[in-house]
Parts: sequence; structure tokens; C-alpha cells
Amino acid sequence: MTAGDKLIGNSPSRMARPLLTTTLAARVLRHDLAAAMTTLQFEDGELRAPLIEDPVGSAVAVQIDASDVSIALSRPMDVSITNRLPGEIVEIAALQAPYVRVTFSLGVTRMHTLVTSESVERLALVAGLRAWVMIKAVAISGEDLMPDYSLTPRPWPLDRSSSPKKP
Repeated sequence: MTAGDKLIGNSPSRMARPLLTTTLAARVLRHDLAAAMTTLQFEDGELRAPLIEDPVGSAVAVQIDASDVSIALSRPMDVSITNRLPGEIVEIAALQAPYVRVTFSLGVTRMHTLVTSESVERLALVAGLRAWVMIKAVAISGEDLMPDYSLTPRPWPLDRSSSPKKP
């Protein structure tokens, strides 16, 4: 290391990463004990997370750090990231360089991502662009899940027929 080299790690010259989160109201949809995973349902889809103790039907609040959310311009297929949700960019806000907050609409839900200005330029991100947000399942920890009021899944009708009944 020469006198002109700088440490990247905990160097005082390194810019602090902004703390941005998205909180989702969700319900425990099912547990997969063999995979040690839980599926959570929220207004705009489902999320897979490491197994939690809350019983099926429990309301939970899921907090997702924006730095744990990635962006893909095309449908991600061969990736290890489990949670992939389509959306539309609704806002791009420059923060302290090099950070940029990109906000997606997933329908009802607004999801924040934290990327660099270099990524915004390289991917040509603009408001109105349809893209995918990707969240690693391991980024959703049991410590971030807290009881909360949430949507209740609508039950399937008991009497389902292929055509409406005539009077």
C-alpha cells in the first residue's frame, strides 16, 4: 500500500450509505418446512423469506432495506434471487453521490431501491420504465417481522360454477 492508496472498508473518507427501507403489510401464507422457508402474501404479490415462527394467517410487517433490492431490465430467470417482482419506475432521486433512490410502483406498493448513479446511467433508468425488482430471500430476516394488521386473503367461493345461474 502506498501513501496515495485509500482504504475502502471503514475509512473515514468513505461516504455513508443512506438508510432507506420499504415496509410491507403481509400475511403468512404458508410454511415450507423442508426448505425452511415461509411465503408471505402482500397486496402486490408474494415474498419468500427464511422460516418464521408465526402461524399461517398471521399478520406481519416486513421491512426491506433498499440496498437489498436490485433492478433487472428484463425478466430475471437464471438467478439465485428468489423474489422477483415486476413494476414501473415512478421516481428517481439523486442522494449524496454516488447514491440514487429509485422508487418502483408494484401496483399499490411503493418499493425503494438504492443504486449508484453509474447504474442509473448504464441501465438508462427513467421514470415510466417497466422493470423488475429483485430481493434476496435471506435479506428478509425474522428480526424484521413484527405483528401488524394486514390484508386478509379473500376465500374462494364454495359454490363455483362455470356459468351464472339463470332466474
